[in-house]
Amino acid sequence: MMAIGERIHFFRILRGMTQKYLGTIVGFPERSADVRLAQYETGTRKPKAELTAALAQALDVSPHALDVPDIDSYIGLMHTLFTLEDLYGLTVSEADGEICLKVNKEKGKNAHELLKMLYAWKEQADKLSSEEISREEYDNWRYHYPKFDTTQRWAKVPSQELSDALVEMFKDQLKPDK
Repeated sequence: MMAIGERIHFFRILRGMTQKYLGTIVGFPERSADVRLAQYETGTRKPKAELTAALAQALDVSPHALDVPDIDSYIGLMHTLFTLEDLYGLTVSEADGEICLKVNKEKGKNAHELLKMLYAWKEQADKLSSEEISREEYDNWRYHYPKFDTTQRWAKVPSQELSDALVEMFKDQLKPDK
């Protein structure tokens, strides 16, 4: 099963659409729209970029929300995490009996970018838990990322001072809950 099929199915159900309805929106002939869409959802066929873009538009999400790496199998998910370790310095550790994923800042520019994006995600998650934003607003932020990301005001590569200031600001919140 390809991850993209799972994601198309997930968002189609979330939006309350039938396979036939979504299939016709993206231009499949009405008589075969449901069969064609089913082929993509089951992973029998993989959509090309143009179709992925059309599906994303119809489902009101970023094409990136559909075309994620293979995380549908545990092994595929682990290899995705291993790739993040290689490229972004993602590390696994344990704190207070909980498994934690951390970003090794020493890994360079990519690690800084990932850290920045994780802070942006944490900001939205905190707003959700403090009820500043609704679940719908939170999901809208996630499914359209980075369209509504307000933290992009930070420089492309944050200065060391900014990095240190951010770490200081968030360090209490970063400790895992007891």
